[in-house]
Amino acid sequence: MSKTDKKSEGGVATKSRQQVEEPPLFKVLLHNDDYTTMDFVIMILEGIFQKANEEATRIMMNVHQQGIGVAGIYTRDIAETKVAMVHDMARKNECPLKCSMEQV
Repeated sequence: MSKTDKKSEGGVATKSRQQVEEPPLFKVLLHNDDYTTMDFVIMILEGIFQKANEEATRIMMNVHQQGIGVAGIYTRDIAETKVAMVHDMARKNECPLKCSMEQV
């Protein structure tokens, strides 16, 4: 060990530890609209967010009834990628589905 890794205090060697910060997490949100079908939202949740059908249906109902639903919680890079994938798939299928992210 180098001298910077050890401190000697009264004959006792101690190691100093570096604190590692966890990266911030982001919620990926799906927003309700009057045109995107429930089946399409479930397909997005199963395909992009890897949700089982039961959980995808529950999230889709939250979106439908409350206007918004949490599709998942991820680090920034993954959340940004998921949002982009949703928008890309929605555009290709001519759906106005909106997806956003917000820090937890």
